[in-house]
Amino acid sequence: MELLERRRALIEERLVEVVDGVDPETLNDEVRHVALSGGKRVRPMITVLACETVGGTPEDAVDFGVGIELVHNASLVIDDIIDRSELRRGTESAWAEFGHGPAIVTSDGLLGEAFALFSADPDATRVVAEAMVELGVGEATELAAKPANEAEYMTLARRKTGALFRAASELGAIAAGSDPFTVEALGEYAERVGIAFQIRDDVLDAVADAEDLGKPTGHDAALKRPSVVQVTDLTPEEANRRARSEADRAIDALERVDVADPEARSYLLDLAEFVVERER
Repeated sequence: MELLERRRALIEERLVEVVDGVDPETLNDEVRHVALSGGKRVRPMITVLACETVGGTPEDAVDFGVGIELVHNASLVIDDIIDRSELRRGTESAWAEFGHGPAIVTSDGLLGEAFALFSADPDATRVVAEAMVELGVGEATELAAKPANEAEYMTLARRKTGALFRAASELGAIAAGSDPFTVEALGEYAERVGIAFQIRDDVLDAVADAEDLGKPTGHDAALKRPSVVQVTDLTPEEANRRARSEADRAIDALERVDVADPEARSYLLDLAEFVVERER
């Protein structure tokens, strides 16, 4: 766990540095509220650990990791507006705190800071741009052409959540100078982890206690959102088994990678377990 804590501290330190540089002061306050209000930092940790797994250093990947975290936070700001959710990570969501207009500007500011970090590498910029296209298609699908069965739900989960996870891992491989085969294998690993994460998130929304989860529950049912328990016949237990299957396939993808740092790889394996067992 010491390795993870050092990596998380490195990410948090760099994240604070980036946020501190945001101008003007009003936007700085809003970005700070969103980016520094907590969070598991799963995506940047994937970036750093993927980089180390294939021979890079944490310092090689930390900017890309912070960048993907900012993209993720920008998407959450918009999600909360769409869902009318007033709570995020146990505190007021951006729109509830500042209003709809400032929240949208905050999302834009987060994206701007993120792409400033990616701009040093054209491959990094391309990977994140592709992920954002997928994310946008996923969000539009959720709003307008809702999935009606398990196969369509899985496509939505891949676009809505898996795409940013894939980008996070591919960014780590790019930071380490990996070949395309390695970039793809690490990308598949993370995409499947992301799908498992989304399935488990849907289950928690259906069955968890809001206070324990740190955000409102029951939103999927109330808004008729296409969660795994709303658009399929799966019980929460069966959905958890689907998440388990995706995590197992993620581990299979990781087996294709030539490993330079077994300890970092072991944490990627642990993450595949965590996303299907987490309680919040």
